[in-house]
Amino acid sequence: MKKHPLHYLPAALLGFALTLPACGFAQIYSAKVDETALRAHLALLSSDLFEGRGTGQRGGDLTVAYLETQAAVAGLLPANGKSYRQAVSINGIKSLPLESSVNIRLARSLNLTFGEDWIWSAGDAVSSHQFDHELLFVGYGINAPEEQWDDFKGVDCKGKILVVMVNDPQPTAEQPDRFGGKALTYYGRRTYKTEEALRRGAAGVLLIHTDASANIGWDVLKNGGMGEQFQLANKDAKGLAIQGWITDGAANTLFAASGLDLNALRQAAERKDFKPVAIKARLKGEAKSHIRQLEQFNIAGIVPGTDPQLKNELVIYSAHWDHLGKQEGAGDQIYNGAVDNGSGTAALLAMAKAAVAQPAKRSQMFLWVAAEEQGLLGSAWYAAHPLWALNKTAAALNLDTLNFVGRTKDISAFGADRSDLIVAANKVAQGMNMTVAPPRVDVAGGYFRSDHFSFAKTGVPAFSIGSGRDYINDPQASQEKARGYGKRYHQVTDEYDPSWDLSGMTEQAQFTLNLGREIADAAKMPAWKENDAFAKVRK
Repeated sequence: MKKHPLHYLPAALLGFALTLPACGFAQIYSAKVDETALRAHLALLSSDLFEGRGTGQRGGDLTVAYLETQAAVAGLLPANGKSYRQAVSINGIKSLPLESSVNIRLARSLNLTFGEDWIWSAGDAVSSHQFDHELLFVGYGINAPEEQWDDFKGVDCKGKILVVMVNDPQPTAEQPDRFGGKALTYYGRRTYKTEEALRRGAAGVLLIHTDASANIGWDVLKNGGMGEQFQLANKDAKGLAIQGWITDGAANTLFAASGLDLNALRQAAERKDFKPVAIKARLKGEAKSHIRQLEQFNIAGIVPGTDPQLKNELVIYSAHWDHLGKQEGAGDQIYNGAVDNGSGTAALLAMAKAAVAQPAKRSQMFLWVAAEEQGLLGSAWYAAHPLWALNKTAAALNLDTLNFVGRTKDISAFGADRSDLIVAANKVAQGMNMTVAPPRVDVAGGYFRSDHFSFAKTGVPAFSIGSGRDYINDPQASQEKARGYGKRYHQVTDEYDPSWDLSGMTEQAQFTLNLGREIADAAKMPAWKENDAFAKVRK
C-alpha cells in the first residue's frame, strides 16, 4: 500500500497556519478555501494511520479526536454546549454464518453460501433467532396510494420472509412518468423495502440483487455484509429478525425449485394487478450474531452570525467522516476511503477556516457526521436530535466524494431544483464563471443515498454539491480518470495519490462555501417548491 508523503503532515498537525493563496477563478466573497490545507487534511485522514475511519473502530476514534481538535484550531465554536461532540447511540451487529444453521429449504436445503449467494444480518440487535418461516414474493414490495399501486393486495405478511425486487416499477409508453419515470424514487430504495416489511409485521426481507436494479455491484454489498453492520439504538426502535440480499442466480435457483419462473414474475410485478406469490420454501434454522452497543460521534462547530436577528437562523455544511475501516482478510485490510469521503471531510475543515475569517449574517454550522456508510446513521441521529432548531435551519449543503481530477466549467447541484436553492446556486456559479450542470435522470436514486436526505426528510431544503464533468484540461482523459474511480469505490484501492490535481476539489469546496454564504446573507430562508413532497413537511 502506498504511504503518504511525510512533507504533508507537519502542516496538518500545526493547524494549517498558512498564507491563503489567490485562487485562479472568480469568487463572490473574499474568504478563500486553501488548497494546501485541504490537501494536507486529505493526505493525513486517508493515510493508514487512521485505519479507514471505521465505525466502532480505533480509526474512527482517532478521526473524531482529530476533527474536534482541528475545529477548534479553525476557530469554530462548540455546537453542543462546551463540546464539539454529539454522541450517536448505535448497535453493532456482526453476522456469524459459521456458527449459524439458517438456510432456505425446500425438500432439501439450497445450501446458500454466505457472501457468495446471500448476505444477511439481524435487524433488531438480537443475538440469536430461530426460523421456520414461509417465503412470500411481493414484487417490488410497494404501497403507494398516490400512484394507485399496492403490491400486497391485502395478503397477510405477518411472520413471513418477504422476497422483494429492488428499484421501482419502470415507465411504460402509456405511463412514462409513473414512479418518477426512469428516475428512482424512494420506493425503490432498499431502506423503504425494509421499512414497509416492518410495518406489515414481516419477520424478514431478502432483496434480489442485480447490478442494474440495485445500481451497485455484488462485491460492494459483500464487502459491507461480511463486516459489522450498524443501526441506531433508539429505545423505541424495532427491526426485522433478518434482512439481507440474495444474488440473482441464487434467487432463480430458489424460484425454479419451487416451480416458479422468476423472470415471468418480474414481468407480472410491472403491472398494477400483481398479487403476492407464495414460494414453496421456508427459511429454517438459527441465525447467530454478535451484538454490541457503542457510541459514535458527530462533530459540530459554529460560526456565529453577525446580524442581530438572522444569527438565530442557520446554514449547515455537512460531510461524513467515516469509511469502511479495517476489515479481516489477507493482504491489504484498510479501506482508506480517500475520495469517499476523506475528500468531503478535509474540504469542510478548509472551508471552516475560511468561514471564520469572514462570518455571514446567519450562523453557519460545520457538521461532520458519523456512520453514513451504515445507512446515514449520524445525520439521521442529528435530524432526530438537532443541535439547532430545524425550523430555523435555512439549508443543509452536503459534500460526499469530491472531484480529484481537475477544474471544470460546471458544477453539479442535483436536487437544488426542488427548492429556491437552485436560484442561489445559479447565481453563485455565474459569479465563479461556472454553470450549474443541467438536471439529470436520477436512475440510481442518488438523492436518497447521501446525508442531505436526512435533513430533507425533516423539511430542511438540502442537497449534495457534486463534481462537474465539463473538464477544462484534457476533457477526454479527465473524464476517463473520473470514470475509473468506479473500480475503486468501496475497495481498498480508494487511496490518496499525491499527484492528484486538487484544483477542482478546491473549486467545489469554494462553490459550496459561497453558496452557503449566499443563503446566509439572503433576506429570507429558501423554500421548497410547492409541489415537492418535502414542502408539506416544512409547513
